[in-house]
Amino acid sequence: MSAVTSFNPISNQSARVLVLGSMPGVLSLKANQYYAHPRNSFWPIMAGIYGFDAESAYETRVEKLMASGVALWDVLHNCVRAGSLDSAIEAGSRVPNDFLSFFQQHPHIKHVVFNGAEAEKSFNTYVLPHLNVSGITFTRLPSSSPAHAVSLEQKIAAWRVALSD
Repeated sequence: MSAVTSFNPISNQSARVLVLGSMPGVLSLKANQYYAHPRNSFWPIMAGIYGFDAESAYETRVEKLMASGVALWDVLHNCVRAGSLDSAIEAGSRVPNDFLSFFQQHPHIKHVVFNGAEAEKSFNTYVLPHLNVSGITFTRLPSSSPAHAVSLEQKIAAWRVALSD
């Protein structure tokens, strides 16, 4: 197993929604891009909701996301994990990102959505007890991972409802 470190957040000062994953997978880390695995449905979900081409250049997709008021980050700053699966994260190795600073720098965020169960579990365990947040809604959504066997249409529908607030 090896130690892995997440990316900096994708965000701007006008972000209203924060999408949280757990930790980037191996292909994403190699590409230095969020959700780089070709079978991950994150970008098709966002494209379906916000009306851009999921196949456009990464920088274009990031710009469209930020223009839509969406910030993107991971709960964990680093952890020890073999491969890409959340289930492979070594117990006791989870170190969260600095959400206290993030929320101070992004006062317009009113909704945090978790991209799957591990992101929610890690946030509730390692982050939430150390935050004093009010006025923020938290929602777990179906994971965009190809390991989560729900159709793309079902994922888009669930994400659209949560992100329409």
